[in-house]
Amino acid sequence: MLESRIQADIVKHLHKQGYFCHSIPNEQGHGNAIRTGQLISMGMWPGVADLVVWIASGKIAYLEVKNETGKQSERQIQFQQRCNESGFPYAVVRSVEDVDAFLKELT
Repeated sequence: MLESRIQADIVKHLHKQGYFCHSIPNEQGHGNAIRTGQLISMGMWPGVADLVVWIASGKIAYLEVKNETGKQSERQIQFQQRCNESGFPYAVVRSVEDVDAFLKELT
């Protein structure tokens, strides 16, 4: 299954569960060095997770969406490490069920 389809299913599921989440479209500008440079200067950060989920009481979590064979890039691993060091929950998820399990651990 395409990661974009998995991500759309996750977003729909989270909204039904009452969570607010939003995407971070880091893929914009790929293949166009000038546009990528503009986006980075405006705050795009390569490796940042695909989704931000508002949990409760001002807490947020990051979700990196992958398909069944997808692997994190080096920059995604670096972002995960930054989250871990800073106390922000982070998970690589491949399904709605993965998201539910992750959120259950947080509550």
